[in-house]
Amino acid sequence: MSVTTAEHKAELIAQGLVLTWWAEQIPDRPAVISEHGERTFAELDANANRLVRVLRDAGLEAGDGVALLCRNRPEFAEVVAACARGGFRLTTVNWHLTGDEAGYIVDDCEARALVADATLGVAAKGALDTAPKIDVSLAVGGTIPHFGDYAAAVGAASPEPLADPVPGSTMLYTSGTTGRPKGVRRPAPTKGLPVANIYGYDEGADDLHLCTGPLYHAAPLAFSLNIPLALGAGVVLMDRWDAAHALELIEQHGITHTHMVPTMFHRLLSLPDEVRSAADVSSLRHVLHGAAPCPVPIKQRLIEWLGPVVVEYYAATEGVGSFVDSATWLERPGTVGKPVADDQVVIGDDDGNVLPRGEVGLVYLKAPAGARFEYFKAEDKTQSSYRGDHFTLGDVGYMDADGYLYLTDRSANLIISGGVNIYPAEVDAVLLLHPAVGDVATIGVPDDEWGETVLAVVEPQPGVEPDDDLAAELLHHCRAQLAHFKCPRAVAFIDELPRQDNGKIYKRLLRDRFRPAP
Repeated sequence: MSVTTAEHKAELIAQGLVLTWWAEQIPDRPAVISEHGERTFAELDANANRLVRVLRDAGLEAGDGVALLCRNRPEFAEVVAACARGGFRLTTVNWHLTGDEAGYIVDDCEARALVADATLGVAAKGALDTAPKIDVSLAVGGTIPHFGDYAAAVGAASPEPLADPVPGSTMLYTSGTTGRPKGVRRPAPTKGLPVANIYGYDEGADDLHLCTGPLYHAAPLAFSLNIPLALGAGVVLMDRWDAAHALELIEQHGITHTHMVPTMFHRLLSLPDEVRSAADVSSLRHVLHGAAPCPVPIKQRLIEWLGPVVVEYYAATEGVGSFVDSATWLERPGTVGKPVADDQVVIGDDDGNVLPRGEVGLVYLKAPAGARFEYFKAEDKTQSSYRGDHFTLGDVGYMDADGYLYLTDRSANLIISGGVNIYPAEVDAVLLLHPAVGDVATIGVPDDEWGETVLAVVEPQPGVEPDDDLAAELLHHCRAQLAHFKCPRAVAFIDELPRQDNGKIYKRLLRDRFRPAP
């Protein structure tokens, strides 16, 4: 590569235009492949320019928020690319949410534009009604009342390069245990940065990444869209997870990379032996996973089947902790790896005091250099998470003598089911609205397929007799007001919840009582 070419590439990356580089180098190579359509790198780059002009014509400026409520389809990638070069702050919204839940996020992130999938029209309309700051709303793949036509608007704009690109940012939402979701905001970047090729992509060649999860989630957005596209690898989008179909796509496209959660591993390994043995998975070079703990036997079986291509990470929307490859994990089953830097992860007490190796405590991650996050409009929550330069998500674990991290538990309240975070306070608040519920504490209980499932432990109102009919009524009550993935799978009744004098639940006692013995 000549100096001139290297400088040109660096300049484009600094402007947030890494896709433009690949559009110049491999214009006709597929960037996005999906059941909803395809885009070459040149087409994706051109449509990103078009969308920036549409949003600017609607009055948006650098730093303004854009909300995206969309399934895994090419337009999702176009919005991401447009925000990355238009200087906009992108918030992706979980499309499983109700209109009120989605509307809270769209309003709270102060979005001025909302792009929504027409198949999610009810949630999109509810979100629009709840977010008065929206200046422009566009519907993808069909029509939604009071939304403009995305395809028509983009198609009418110029695809020419922008004269004044500005690097954009993202503000994704993650919940705590004390109420509504909060945005994780970092300082707006002054320039785009190159992506480290730590997963062995053959840049600009024929590598393809299979996206198995919803792109609104932080991990698929990063690992299954932004990183591969930035390295010149195409992305095959699954709109919904299906184990057998994933194997078909791996073989059909010669998939080299993918990202999954442990539930997907369980589904794959549960396929009939003849289906798995017939599948050609030899093209796979990296299978990334995180988001939830993976049972040791499941991961061992997966590596036996696929080979040493499985790479695990420990991270969250707020920051990155550690990575571990297959060979290292097989030597130390259960580890989530060695931290990426000596002080990236520390084990400490509640005050952040560092504990000796081998001692169990809270896991603290170091905030990214120059990108210390804050919870949007939640200064108290931000301050309570930090101890100096480190923050904790409430995970519990220890470091072994060689500096490898092991997680022994998660925060007392957080439930992870199928790789998705579920926050009990939100479920509790809904159940407490039911007249038969005197008190409630929602916990996670182990599940072979999902990792954990949601159990509502209910203390009935005095005079209310608990029975199967009441349990069914409470489940229906939750499903009418919450996204279904948040809802309890079962209800258990208890005479009195073990509360402390300060009002906090002894959830450890509930877990000991309702989780099955190992």
